[in-house]
Amino acid sequence: MEVLEKLNSPDDIKNMSIADLYNLCEDLRCFLLSNVSRTGGHLASNLGVVEITVAIHNVFDTENDRVLFDVGHQCYIHKILTGRRDGFANLRGSGGVSGFPNPAESDHDAFIGGHASTSVSVALGMARARSALEGDYSVIALIGDGALTGGLAYEGLSDAGHSGEPLIVILNDNEMSITENVGGLSRHLASLRVRPYYLHFKKFYRKTIAKIPFIGKRIDGSLRRIKSGVKVALLPSSMFENMGFVYLGPADGHDIKEVCKLLKIAKDMSKPTLIHLTTTKGKGYKFAEESPEVYHGVSGFNVKNGESSESSSKTFATVFGDTLVDLAYEDKRICAITAAMQSGTGLDDFAGLHEDRFFDVGIAEGHAVTMAGGLAKQGMIPVCAVYSTFIQRAYDMIFHDVCLPGLHVIFAIDRAGLVADDGQTHQGVYDVGMFLQMPNITVLCPSSISEMKKMLHYAIHELSGPVAIRYPRGGGNSYDSEGPPYEPVLLREGKDIAMISYGRMIDNVMEASQLLEKQGINSKVIKLTDISNLSPEKLCSLIGSVETVFIVEECVSGGCLASLLALELPSAGYKGNILAINLNNTAIPSASVDELMKMFSLDANGIAERVLKSYKRLGDSII
Repeated sequence: MEVLEKLNSPDDIKNMSIADLYNLCEDLRCFLLSNVSRTGGHLASNLGVVEITVAIHNVFDTENDRVLFDVGHQCYIHKILTGRRDGFANLRGSGGVSGFPNPAESDHDAFIGGHASTSVSVALGMARARSALEGDYSVIALIGDGALTGGLAYEGLSDAGHSGEPLIVILNDNEMSITENVGGLSRHLASLRVRPYYLHFKKFYRKTIAKIPFIGKRIDGSLRRIKSGVKVALLPSSMFENMGFVYLGPADGHDIKEVCKLLKIAKDMSKPTLIHLTTTKGKGYKFAEESPEVYHGVSGFNVKNGESSESSSKTFATVFGDTLVDLAYEDKRICAITAAMQSGTGLDDFAGLHEDRFFDVGIAEGHAVTMAGGLAKQGMIPVCAVYSTFIQRAYDMIFHDVCLPGLHVIFAIDRAGLVADDGQTHQGVYDVGMFLQMPNITVLCPSSISEMKKMLHYAIHELSGPVAIRYPRGGGNSYDSEGPPYEPVLLREGKDIAMISYGRMIDNVMEASQLLEKQGINSKVIKLTDISNLSPEKLCSLIGSVETVFIVEECVSGGCLASLLALELPSAGYKGNILAINLNNTAIPSASVDELMKMFSLDANGIAERVLKSYKRLGDSII
């Protein structure tokens, strides 16, 4: 990695020969494979944008020019080139470099970028700010890897194209967003359009032909109509040009000389310009090229054979998928929907075995939810499997299109609670407050894999309205409810205080209860399974005579069950203290789940310490 080792700053890239740029690209791929195979991360997408990212740094100054990465997980090469190479030793870990653009990490990161389809809208905002404040910098949005399946991308493109603001959109077409195959003639014509003599001739033509007295405008109009007809028939550019963009491409995104040339042309255009580049996801690593979806987001793996080092034990996601497959054999009304997360949500087998009832809508969560509403209204039972962090994008659709009409849609909310590695943009700690605001919905929180299976059966066969089943990434915990999925359960008797919790926090709360016992505090533990249809009277009967209740939750305080219980328990006659133990409202950094639990005092020791602190503050009179 001789070229990469000699790289001291992004400015060094501007003076490199084409040969050195290609050598740099090879070094970057080796570095990426070496590090991501140890730490895990987004591999295939970053291997695919090596040349594009190097070309961007060859033409632009990312400390001054604004470059937006969309989806943000395509930013690893950019981070390596902008002084954060050492941070890759602990990529996405505590103290390491984050896996997404983060302006707090570097001035070279123009904007936070964890969720998809945002780049063009952000770019247009920055371009308009530049015009209003008379700034001097370029604005570039690199969009691809599925981001163009999101509706927000088209809203941004439509406005940006007709705005006239100088900005550049680079379309990374790795066949994850666009499936149309552009042929050889299309490529040949496209290559002609970006040659300097063609561009010079076009400028000359506009200055002369249209100005010929009497006939100039008619000649110009006729030629334009002929040209448009040919383009519509042969080039894939009409959609973008109809939006108001100058369209350049398609071109090979791994031809660094061509990419640099196109970027320089676009920079000089001074108008909305879209560069269409075709790339291979996973480029340069055989296993990732052959199975880009498998190597999209990876845990540690063996570079030589591509085999994962992560155990293949059962997880919430895999058991959810297996259970849904079986249920779908029994009931032809059951269908599954996901938003570009088929593997992550455990739906691979369902997609293969019930192909006609599986729908992957791309990165379009709002559409997924509203379509689920349409399916349910006509008699199907849709199960919409989405990560917690991404279901936020469909708030209005959940409320308006599913909950208000009370439709029987099941939301399988994966990655609920604290999420390892991906940091502040991917935490599943906000959906509790979102769902608790919704009318007609049942929110179930299993504490174990077996409990999740029971809840899925219950949601499909016994309930009739909207249901959300929220569960974390990975495996299950220890405590099952023996009774119905909707009943609160007393797991531990105690006379001094009560702790109420749900989901995987039950393990930590039970352990904290044992630690408190050693400190002379006898605590009862109440486990909830349904957090949306609680009976205050039932809870009061379980709480009994204890004078202080702690509501322990893996969510932010701005949207927590504790707020609701603080209102409802007194109305049912409880006269004691109600205290919350949760994440407050702090952004969550990248770290392992265990590290995050400890960091925010939600591990057993932390919970016990917070209870003790409150105990001492309130005094012996509360016990």
